[in-house]
Amino acid sequence: MTQNEMTDSEPGIDSQTTTTDEAASESLLGTTEIADDRGADAVSSAETVIETRDLNVYYDDVQALDDINMEIPENQVTALIGPSGCGKSTFLRCINRMNDLVDSARIEGELRFRGKNVYDDDVDPVALRRKIGMVFQHPNPFPKSIYDNVAYGLRVQNMDVDTDAVVEESLKKAALWDEVKDQLDRSALDLSGGQQQRLCIARAIAVDPEVILMDEPASALDPIATSKIEDLIDELAEEYTVVIVTHNMQQAARISNKTAVFLTGGELVEFDDTETIFENPEHQRVEDYITGKFG
Repeated sequence: MTQNEMTDSEPGIDSQTTTTDEAASESLLGTTEIADDRGADAVSSAETVIETRDLNVYYDDVQALDDINMEIPENQVTALIGPSGCGKSTFLRCINRMNDLVDSARIEGELRFRGKNVYDDDVDPVALRRKIGMVFQHPNPFPKSIYDNVAYGLRVQNMDVDTDAVVEESLKKAALWDEVKDQLDRSALDLSGGQQQRLCIARAIAVDPEVILMDEPASALDPIATSKIEDLIDELAEEYTVVIVTHNMQQAARISNKTAVFLTGGELVEFDDTETIFENPEHQRVEDYITGKFG
């Protein structure tokens, strides 16, 4: 288990980084609706990977999300923006059922991954988190070596892979290999904040997820480290579907293909191509938020 991550206005949960049991992953659904194959027969980048239908979330009697309907496309970056407390992080945590860890949370409606409702009784949430990894706002490396951090999920799941090769490839994908390849035995806690966050990304992708969720992954970093994370997100979208929560609208405009605008009351007001959202939004409320008239 990693350290707890909490937002200012939404309940906190114990953070996890898709370190799940391999056997549980295999029994996730017992169907082909969630698959690892991304070869020649893989679907096009326009295929919907995550779809919500009338999704509502409550914390006790407080409604955090109100009838959310959204289709998130494969191999693209989808940004979730909106003021604090509008439900962005709640929505993100619904995707891999992290809200299951919040006692007061109640979910209604459907959230489909590859066509399967992840809240069906036959879905193992732990196995689901192997398919849908998560990176949190503050870097949370384990108090282990750089190598052991990346290899952690592989070992927990008893994955039959070449661990050295996977660690190297994951660090390369996270744009960290060249900086640490000669010091893999070094404690991860000795890395800079930006390096720690890229290490957490390497740890998340080592177990080969399909989707990577990011909850403000650069908000605690300096501008140079933020730029590296943004460049990395763009590269990751070539292989993974990325969903990112950000309060930085300029960042959303720079890195995302699609943008969802959540406003007060947990309402999804608009979801469209990022260029449309920022240049010609359909709703006046969205334009007012983007131009700083409220929020």
